[in-house]
Amino acid sequence: MKRSFQIDMPKVETFDKNLVIKQATEVFHDKGYNATSMQDLVDATGLNRSSIYNSFENKHNLFLECLNSYQEFYKEQLNDKLLKASNALEAIDNLFELYLNDIIKEKNNKGCLIVNCKSEMANHDKPITQFLVNNQNLMIDILEDIVDRGQNELLINKKMTAKAYALYLYSSIQGFRMTSILTNNKQELQSIIKTIKQTLI
Repeated sequence: MKRSFQIDMPKVETFDKNLVIKQATEVFHDKGYNATSMQDLVDATGLNRSSIYNSFENKHNLFLECLNSYQEFYKEQLNDKLLKASNALEAIDNLFELYLNDIIKEKNNKGCLIVNCKSEMANHDKPITQFLVNNQNLMIDILEDIVDRGQNELLINKKMTAKAYALYLYSSIQGFRMTSILTNNKQELQSIIKTIKQTLI
């Protein structure tokens, strides 16, 4: 009697994964992680539940992919802005300009997905917390390099260390993004940026 052997073929995704992640990111950004249902994700992506589970396993993994995609997008935008800066203060200006332009363009004032995630899920979910810690450390390192450059250029004072000013800038950016949820008044937001910069000069 002949034995038949069945080879399990890998599942082939027949959709644009990057597009699905983008669509899911919009839902998570609008509603937050906990308030987003699988049905919300089905409606937004046009995929059925089995396709979502086969590709991402669960809502949690999909959310992590959305966070990583969101982070990569802003890293590219930030790197582009920083490369165009001729000095450290201009780099800080460009950084805030990136956030300010996003705030002004955003009609629903949703804030930053990562900042929102931090307020919703930090210290309640280990993989998410680790992502947030890594993202925070990355940003602080970038800011410390900018401040160190500015102090060497004699454009930023040395009343505090580059690390201390980097922490100050990071917390200021976080507050700036949270404030923008309730106001997108350009003049008011520019005033906040000016005040933050005055501490450094």
